Amino acid sequence: MTGTDEVEAAATAADEALYVLTAALLTPAQFPSVLGDDYPEACAALGLGPYAQGYGLVLGQDGAGARWTVVIDDVSLVAVAIASWDCGMEYDLSPDDRTVVAALPGWPLELVVAAPNLPAPHDPEPHPEGPPTLTPPDTSEWGAAQRRLGADAVALQWSMWREQLDPDTFGPPPPPSAGGSVRDEDGGAVSGAEHDEPHDVSAAPPSSSGPGSHGTTADTEERGEERGQERGEPDGEKPGVQRVLAELRGYLDSAPPLGRVRSAFAPGGARTLRADGPGWSVTARTDDVAFVLLDECPGDVHPVARDQELLALLRALDAIAVRPS
Repeated sequence: MTGTDEVEAAATAADEALYVLTAALLTPAQFPSVLGDDYPEACAALGLGPYAQGYGLVLGQDGAGARWTVVIDDVSLVAVAIASWDCGMEYDLSPDDRTVVAALPGWPLELVVAAPNLPAPHDPEPHPEGPPTLTPPDTSEWGAAQRRLGADAVALQWSMWREQLDPDTFGPPPPPSAGGSVRDEDGGAVSGAEHDEPHDVSAAPPSSSGPGSHGTTADTEERGEERGQERGEPDGEKPGVQRVLAELRGYLDSAPPLGRVRSAFAPGGARTLRADGPGWSVTARTDDVAFVLLDECPGDVHPVARDQELLALLRALDAIAVRPS
């Protein structure tokens, strides 16, 4: 947590009118993965300590149009707001001053929305003794941020990616459950019945929610033909993928940083796993295959075939993973 002086300054800044555009959770189980491989790294991107209960991030503009991110410790308030917005309901997100941890200039996430009747969003004038201005990670080129967003995109569009795999090599998908919806890593609702056409994994899923608008996604190109609609060979034997599997097994022997392995709901009684490490990201279902993304392989998604060894590893990782409360 921040010191007393910083909290008081944050509360004073929060007293000024803030036109809320969007919000996001920053907790061990749910944080914008574009910010880091794990919860402490994501917190550090905002200059925050890894508070065990997590934070809520409120992004908006002041009366002059300047970008501000208000950090609060009332995680439940932000979670309710996000859930309401995802359901198309109005919700007035107005944090109590006593919950404000910090008021940070700038936005840590890319947004394309703006408050009406205000100047265009811009960074406020820097204060010589204030915190540095937040800026979104660069996702224009393949790197750690794009890789993590790519893994998020695979998780959000699991069925689409799974359908591209050759059933003779990877086996048929587990039987789907009837209806229902999946919650994404950042608390948004994702329908299990609708799928878009295949996209490059540089597509960034929404990292936040807002009243009537989500965070921006990167421009995408359809690469179904380029990637191959049917993947005939698993990539589990490739050296890079084997290294990732070995590091995942290492997580069972030595606990990784908080939030490196996250577990979320999946249909059919399974769980969706998201794991990250130095130079790699994994999306998997505990009853099915895994997909690996590597920094050294821009835009490529490497499927790992389902077998007893993989399933045992995924179940063991799910046991140590953090879950949304």
